[in-house]
Amino acid sequence: MKPSLLKQCVAEFIGTFTLIFVGIGAIYNLGSLPGGGGLLGIAFAHGLAIAVMVSATGAISGGHLNPAVTFGLLLGGKICPSRTAAYWIAQLAGATAAAFLCLHLLGLEAVKTGTPDIPMNATAAAENLAPKVSMCQAIVIEAVLTFFLVFVVYGSAVDGRAPKIGGLAIGLTITMGILFAGPLTGGAINPARAFGPALASGHWNNQIVYWVGPLIGGGLAGLLYGRFLIKEDN
Repeated sequence: MKPSLLKQCVAEFIGTFTLIFVGIGAIYNLGSLPGGGGLLGIAFAHGLAIAVMVSATGAISGGHLNPAVTFGLLLGGKICPSRTAAYWIAQLAGATAAAFLCLHLLGLEAVKTGTPDIPMNATAAAENLAPKVSMCQAIVIEAVLTFFLVFVVYGSAVDGRAPKIGGLAIGLTITMGILFAGPLTGGAINPARAFGPALASGHWNNQIVYWVGPLIGGGLAGLLYGRFLIKEDN
């Protein structure tokens, strides 16, 4: 029996909460490590959070945990508009709750440092994307990496022919994306990852990057895989 929409939204809330809670904590604790070790730890913390929570919530909600993933599934014809809206509310609420809890536990500086547009090798004094990365370049980076993510979601979890490694493959894709984009755009690859910390810290710089880029990339992957690659040839 298919879980109710309420149960699906609770699962999306918990899964997204986990990602943002662990993500802020990892950036706060590991971001100052020298030699790139901090970036590696941050990337794996995000990837592990996604891997375990996609696996835990997949049977209930599909384990989207990301408005861009939900959007890609919408354009691919795998979810209806009303459920898309409900998932988005649950995801943004989970991200916001996690960010405010981190604000209480770790303080404003930690949450502000955890907003994606502050490069992962910088401090919270930074106010913009990495040097020499324009807003247009940042949007393209986030779009490409989110395309990879949603493509992997389809190829490892949605497609009935897929190997049963959805959570692991999706988590590794997040790790890969942050290793590339962490020092450039923060590697959000997820609008909720940007929205929650921004709301809690009041640091809204470049928020458009983390909505436009992921939604474009996720939407394109959903159209390509959901409307073309997943279809059996005649």
